[in-house]
Amino acid sequence: MGETLPLGTEAEFDRVAQDYRAQHAQSTGVSEDALDYFARYKIEYVQQLWREKGRSPRVIMDFGAGIGNALAPIHDAFPEAEIIALDVSRASLDLVDAQAISKVRTLAYDGLKVPLPDASLDCVFIACVFHHIPAEHHVALLRELRRVLRPDGVLVLFEHNPLNPLTRLAVARCEFDRDAVLIGATEMRRRLRAGGFERADRRFCLFFPPALAMLRPLERFLGWLPLGAQYHLVGS
Repeated sequence: MGETLPLGTEAEFDRVAQDYRAQHAQSTGVSEDALDYFARYKIEYVQQLWREKGRSPRVIMDFGAGIGNALAPIHDAFPEAEIIALDVSRASLDLVDAQAISKVRTLAYDGLKVPLPDASLDCVFIACVFHHIPAEHHVALLRELRRVLRPDGVLVLFEHNPLNPLTRLAVARCEFDRDAVLIGATEMRRRLRAGGFERADRRFCLFFPPALAMLRPLERFLGWLPLGAQYHLVGS
């Protein structure tokens, strides 16, 4: 796969797969257990989104699943769904396989083409992946994701907010983020639309760290404020 990968991160993430959680925790200044809070936070939002639709997704793909931080929360939220963990790092996916999470199957890809049929997914979940992908490949990959989504499917994309100084500090301190290029919410929204998503709803999020989790209900009033640690886009 090596020369065809636009990500340039297959070998890099193979190297850090075993201690990914420790490196991430060190760079963000939180415990490894707190990383699970961030994963659950994102999946709780996806779950609420589907509740509002009045139905549940049958097939969900975690795009850039890495070592699978989000997979157990996805399974807990959608226990009947098939979950596809897609990544360029086979070493990371081997760690996912070792977890033996029910209804999860791993799928390696070349960083260019998603090896799935047209209109085969209900939901694509993406957690802070695109800042590792060279910008010139974003629109083509988003077109791929639109292709594999069903017409009524949704894409939920979380990214770091470059307007938040603490986010920028955490990324600067993280070894495996040394080549990351943060993407503003407005620009990422434009790329989603260029990739074939007619709608790309945007909200800022993660205003409160795990220690202040009791304040999370306030975030529904703050989504317009571009100071959250991350933002999310819902494409359809």
